[in-house]
Amino acid sequence: MHPNRRQALAALALSATGAAWAQAAWPTRPVRIVVAYPPGGVSDAVARSLADRLGPALGQSVIVENKAGASGSIGLDAVAKSTDGHTFGFAAISPVALNPHLGKSPFDPQKDLVPVVGVMDSPVLLLATSATQAKDLRELLAAARAKPGSIRWATSGPASLGHLMLEQLKAAAKVDISHIPYKGGGQQINDALSGQFEVLSVNAGGAITQHVKAGKFRVLAVGAPARLDPFPDVPTLAEAGYPAANLSSVFGLFAPAGTPATVVEKLNAEVNRALANADVRARLAAGDNVPTGGTAAAFARLIAQESANNARIIKAANIQVD
Repeated sequence: MHPNRRQALAALALSATGAAWAQAAWPTRPVRIVVAYPPGGVSDAVARSLADRLGPALGQSVIVENKAGASGSIGLDAVAKSTDGHTFGFAAISPVALNPHLGKSPFDPQKDLVPVVGVMDSPVLLLATSATQAKDLRELLAAARAKPGSIRWATSGPASLGHLMLEQLKAAAKVDISHIPYKGGGQQINDALSGQFEVLSVNAGGAITQHVKAGKFRVLAVGAPARLDPFPDVPTLAEAGYPAANLSSVFGLFAPAGTPATVVEKLNAEVNRALANADVRARLAAGDNVPTGGTAAAFARLIAQESANNARIIKAANIQVD
């Protein structure tokens, strides 16, 4: 063989070996997923289910750590400030696509975080309590028109997804509905069960479904891409004629800015594989969540669209948060 050809082949082999080594070099230590919410919730359960699948695939332990507060911003801020190359965040996209428009974000979502992959879509249920006789959304809106301000709608807080849904519905249906903001969901559910307001918006989940089956709540509509299996007769808000109010929570993984593209691509691929696993999908379905997946670029585009939509709603409704 000609010396130049041997040298070229050797260089090519070395290059291939180097590329393979570089690809296999990450992760070099346990991977940490920071869940931006308290333990025990749906997002925590999904993150731990993913971690169980990702560990063997990545060849390293995947540790889940809960860092709750400020509607997810505290957890993602910790991720944005991490420098070990092995820390990622699992959260709804609201800390990235909503909070900055309210002047309450400790980080710059455009500069400090990189979207890795969408994980799930968490539908929102519009529930009637014992305080109203409305059997569907049409009857609820009729009651609101008959007595403006008499219908009280509870959400998990000002500028929460439920609040944005309410403002969109009010504008489209031209009704006056009173907003009752709570700090989180626990007390909101307790007060709903005792009929202290007429309607509430909450993320779907097993506990809520049990309350519905027990007759304590009635599902008037859902914010989701399609009808939910547990409530096949309940229309989405889009089907009910209010597409702008048809909002749902999108959750995904985020990386600190500066994370190499090869690492983002590798983690994206492994999460997509995990989301195709029957056990993971069953865990998602148990909480009425819908697996998403897809490319990092598609997740980034979704966040950008949601951010622009949130900015428009906040301005139109003049929403302010102290």
